[in-house]
Parts: sequence; C-alpha cells; structure tokens
Amino acid sequence: MDSRFFCLCFLLLVLNFDHTVVLANGGGAGVIKVSYKFAGSERTLSALRAHDDVRHLNILAGVDLPLGGTGRPDAVGLYYAKIGIGTPSKDYYVQVDTGSDITWVNCIQCHECPKRGYHGIELTLYDPKDSLTGKLITCDQEFCKEIIRTSLSGCTGNSSCLYLEVYGDGSYSMGYFVEDIVQYDQVSGDLQTKSANGSVIFGCGAGQSEDLGSSDDALDGVLGFGKTNSSMLSQLASSGRVRKMFAHCLDGVNGGGIFAIGHVVQPQVNTTPLVPNQPHYNVNMTAVQVGLDVRNLTTYIYTVGDNKGAIIDSGTTLAYLPEVIYLPLVKKILSWQSDLELRTLHDIYTCFDYSGSVDDAFPPVTFHFENSLHLKVYPSEYLFPFT
Repeated sequence: MDSRFFCLCFLLLVLNFDHTVVLANGGGAGVIKVSYKFAGSERTLSALRAHDDVRHLNILAGVDLPLGGTGRPDAVGLYYAKIGIGTPSKDYYVQVDTGSDITWVNCIQCHECPKRGYHGIELTLYDPKDSLTGKLITCDQEFCKEIIRTSLSGCTGNSSCLYLEVYGDGSYSMGYFVEDIVQYDQVSGDLQTKSANGSVIFGCGAGQSEDLGSSDDALDGVLGFGKTNSSMLSQLASSGRVRKMFAHCLDGVNGGGIFAIGHVVQPQVNTTPLVPNQPHYNVNMTAVQVGLDVRNLTTYIYTVGDNKGAIIDSGTTLAYLPEVIYLPLVKKILSWQSDLELRTLHDIYTCFDYSGSVDDAFPPVTFHFENSLHLKVYPSEYLFPFT
C-alpha cells in the first residue's frame, strides 16, 4: 500500500468542534437547513487555517492573542442558508453564525455590493419599500437605544438607527436597521416541517468598502445566532415564537446540516452548561482522553482575561488547543507509532508518512465536558491527508 502524508488537525489556541450540539439558556421549534462552504471542493489545511485566522479576529476581539489574517468578514462564514424576508417573501443567502449577534443583509442603496457571490449564487438586494411589512427602526426605539450604547452616538428622535461594522483590515459595512418578517421552517408534532415566520430587526447594508464587495465568497449577509438580545434567536424567543434554545448538527465532511431553533424533541440529546457571563457560547472541558489514558483539566487552562471556557463556534474549521493541552496530546497520539519520521510544515503542522489504516494504528481522542458529556474523535477525523 502506498504511503500517504498526514497532518494533525489540532492547533494551538481555542477549541471548536463541527459536530456538537449546542444549547442556549432555554414555544415552538424552527429548523434552518444549511450548506457547507467547502462542500464539493478539496479542502486543504492551509485554506482551513487561513479561514480560521480571519475568523478569530472577529470572535476573539479584545483578547490579546497572536493571530494573523486580514479580518475580512466575507470569509468567516462556513455554513450558509437560504431564508425568506419580506412580504411578499424574497430569498436571501446568509451565513449562519453562532459568533455574530446582528443579522444583516445588503440593501438596494448599496451600489458597491456584488450581484453574484459564492459559487455563482445570484444575490438579492433588500428594499424595505418593496415589502408590505418592512419598516424603519428609529433612534427612539428601545432596540436602537440598546445597540447604540456600544455603537454610534448622536442618534436621537425619529432619525434612522444606523450601524457601522469595521473589520480587521479596515474594510467596512454600514447601513440602518429595519424590521420585517423572516420566513423559516417550523417542526410540527409529527416531526414534519411547515413554513413559519416572525418579525425580526436586522441591518440593511447601504454601503461598504470596495474591497469588501469584490470577493467570490460573498453572500447576501449574516444570520446572527449569538447570545445578545439583538440576535435573531433572542428576538424570536422574546416574541414567544420559540424557546431561547437551539441545536446545530453540522457535517464538516460532506457539507450541510441544520440549525434547530427551540426545544429539541428527537433524538434525545445530552447537554453541558454554558459558562455564564461570556460573550460567546463557552463550555467547560474537564478532561482529554487518548485511548484509555485520561488527562484531567483545571479551569484556569481556558482562562484568558475575562474569557473562560472553550468556545463552540460554527464558523471555525479546526480544533485549537492551549499549549498545556496540545503538547502532551500530540506526544501521546504519536507514541502509538514510535517509528514515525515527523516533519513540521509551515512552522505549524505536525506531519508524517503512513501507509496503513490510521483508524487501526492511532487512538481515538475523547473530549470530556461538564455533566458527563463527551465527544469521541477518531483518527481519520483528526488526521488530515496532506497533498
């Protein structure tokens, strides 16, 4: 059998899994089907790493960590969905992102916005005047007052409530907030789906920097599933349409998956509590197990400033671990094959040639979380064939 070149997919920094179920701090139940950005194309470690470098500039803002990347927002979405907005409803392709709080789509005033985007998808500019249910959000409304606390100043009376998003490379998106009906699928008692809708406040992107609109990865906008009151999840929950809870099942290999909004009835799922008072969905990892060898962890390992726990993020591809976990983990995995000739590629990846079945030759790695929740990762999932 010819040998293949494999590299470990664990890297230093923050933990993420593509196959976890995440529950917010708990109506109905809604479902959003998603597609995977890398589906149908050959993934490379360099492409995944470059994606994550950009991604972490957004989700770790304010944390002093040595990250590269350009900060481009149009490259931070792995999973995207088609949703309906307005009356009559029009289709929009948006990145589904657990690391973002505000939902926004590009609007009719945006002359720089692309007409076609990722994989040639035809993009649509939203026009609130074309929707019977679309209306502007003004500065004197409670939503705007809460947003402006950490955003733009000088917003008063019935003026339009504006937003400005500036990214790590200086590119930006700006516009104003509107409210309209968003269409999604709802799960009925017989586990069938039917169309449902709810009123959601979101950003209407009226302008952006020229370089932001030139990307082949562009979509219509972002669907925010973050924790704050401005996210779509929080807004639907506050209106009583769903419980403030969601789960995602994502396939990072074949692509696609779903976001289930509200109570998960089937299949039965196990849960682990979120770390309180964190800006993202953070959980406590209690141990790492390699084969039968268990290494218990203390909470200080995942403490960086005010940030605690491991971030669960739908927009990150690889697993990023602190050095105190990463180094003994890699050493233990590689000890199962003592005659490997190791090479380091790009000063990051630990790689080697191997001709046999990696699932037979290397141990599974199990991550343990609070409430006896665990996630087992097999060698074929954490060893990446490198070409």
